Amino acid sequence: MRFGRFQALANVSTSFRERELCAIIGPNGAGKSTFFNILSGSLAPSSGRVLFRGEDVTALPQHAYARLGIAKSFQITNVFKQLSAHENVRVAAQMRHVRFNFLKSREDWPQAREEADALLERVGLAPWRNKPAGDLAHGQQRALEVAMALAARPQLLLLDEPTAGMSPEETTVMMALITSLARERTVILVEHKMKLVMGICQRLIVLHHGEFLAEGTPEEIRANDQVRSVYLGQG
Repeated sequence: MRFGRFQALANVSTSFRERELCAIIGPNGAGKSTFFNILSGSLAPSSGRVLFRGEDVTALPQHAYARLGIAKSFQITNVFKQLSAHENVRVAAQMRHVRFNFLKSREDWPQAREEADALLERVGLAPWRNKPAGDLAHGQQRALEVAMALAARPQLLLLDEPTAGMSPEETTVMMALITSLARERTVILVEHKMKLVMGICQRLIVLHHGEFLAEGTPEEIRANDQVRSVYLGQG
């Protein structure tokens, strides 16, 4: 991936297995966000391809990714703050069935209402069903965003720093949720908290200066001398 004369990524090639929980890590400026944005369709790579279940999705518009079963949450919380928690998830669930139909009332979508309730239960927000999203705590808003992403019924869930700004207690809850979600789908996350990724991920991909440095289990990454040198700051 190039931005003018600046090369943000070079020769990065890997694959992700079904129902795998994987993290992309690296020091600041390593290219993590660029790689994540390419995987999610936010950026088209300058060269190379992105394949999803054998299909080339490199040139597809971003909205097409959701229809293929790819959903993501952003580093900055992205919810409709004036709507209730339930309304946020219900709107996301309705989008699977229709894009624009302003003449139908919400009563015409009982399946979406039921699905929204189930997803709020899944992420631990059922008691706050009717609370405006803007009044939820930060960690609850992040959980709500995950519920909205799950409404698309994704096979691949991309999470950009899912615990950013969370308290230790909120982080623990989110870690448990992410682990449970990965039992049903592939989950790829970008995260700066090393203790978190080392504790829950099956595999880590390490980038450095926009290049592929290493990949492996948490144990293999801990023992990798290159990673220890450039990322963990050890000799």
